[in-house]
Parts: sequence; structure tokens; C-alpha cells
Amino acid sequence: MSVELQKDLLLQVKNLVSPLFGRVDLGLVAGECVALSGPSGAGKSRLLRAIADLDPCDGELVLNGVPRHEFSGPEWRRSVGLLPPESAWWHDQIAAHFNDAVPASLDELGLTREIMSWPVSRLSSGERQRLALVRLLCNQPTVLLLDEPTANLDPENITRLENRVGAYCDAKGAAAIWVSHDLQQIERIATRHLHLEASQLSEVTDP
Repeated sequence: MSVELQKDLLLQVKNLVSPLFGRVDLGLVAGECVALSGPSGAGKSRLLRAIADLDPCDGELVLNGVPRHEFSGPEWRRSVGLLPPESAWWHDQIAAHFNDAVPASLDELGLTREIMSWPVSRLSSGERQRLALVRLLCNQPTVLLLDEPTANLDPENITRLENRVGAYCDAKGAAAIWVSHDLQQIERIATRHLHLEASQLSEVTDP
């Protein structure tokens, strides 16, 4: 796939190369959710980490027409936010990971406000996954990089998380790259479906 650098693209990935995946060219527009599939070990997570500027790579990354090198590392990672399969929690108490305000999106993800007073150790894997998304959205990212964000969730909470991401992208003019192996989920959430295999990124056109 190839994309020329264009001002109307929200995120532009041009000639992105690392030892773990081949050359990637990709453009995202506002409000778009791109599903990313591929076999285990194909480099999907590494690609997201490279776009988030967490792993070394060569190539160009441009957000809203501004090249990556004009951002500080923290500024880029706030704007291009990665949700890994297992997020880090560096404080014992949940509230310490947030500012004083209680995030409004707790209710939308089926989480009670009382959860803010809990220790992290009390959280189930599904609660951690949903709360990690809440924490990510508090940064108001322009691009969401979601690495299997519903892997530990039951059907009801999968729906909640899918709806929350969709509503966020619509309201903020944001875009998302969503790693998923679930073809039914991809049909629900994606405006496009890309497949990464053998270091090649290709667009999936068939259902």
C-alpha cells in the first residue's frame, strides 16, 4: 500500500520500516477506524508501537500536517495514544493514575465511580482493560492505537467499548487503528480492514 503525504490526512505513515516488519505506508482520515488483522508474530503490535514512537524505526510520521520530529516524545504519545494488550499501572491506587476529576466515560464502560478508590490489585482483567481505555481517553488523543482492546471482555462490555471508541472518534474527529482477530467485530467497527502478513500490509476487500 502507498499513500502520498497529504495535508487532508489526519495521520500519515510513510515508508515506515523496522527489523520486525516491512515497509508500511498508511493514511488515516478523521473519524476513521481501521481494523488490523494478521497471524500471531506478523508484527501488528510492533507496528502500533512504532507509530506511537515507542520502538525505533525509519520513515515519516505526520499528524495533522506536523512531522513527528516537531513534537516532544510525551506530546506525540499523548496525541497518538497506544492501548497495549496489558497496560502498566505504576501506582497502587487507581485514583493516582488520574487527575482529580472522575472521568465521565466510566459509566459508559460499565464501571462505577467507586472504582476510583480501589487498589489496582482489586481489578479484574476486564476492568483493567476498560479502565486503561478510560485513562487513555483522558489524554484526548487524536489517534487511538488499540491492540486487541476487547480480548478480556464479555459480549456486553465488548459492545460498550466498541460504542465508546466510535463515539469518541465521531465527537473528536479522531481516528483509530484497531487490532482484532474477530471478523464479526471487524465488520462492526471498521471503515477499512488491513491485513499484515509476511511483512506485507494489504487491504482486505472481501467480507
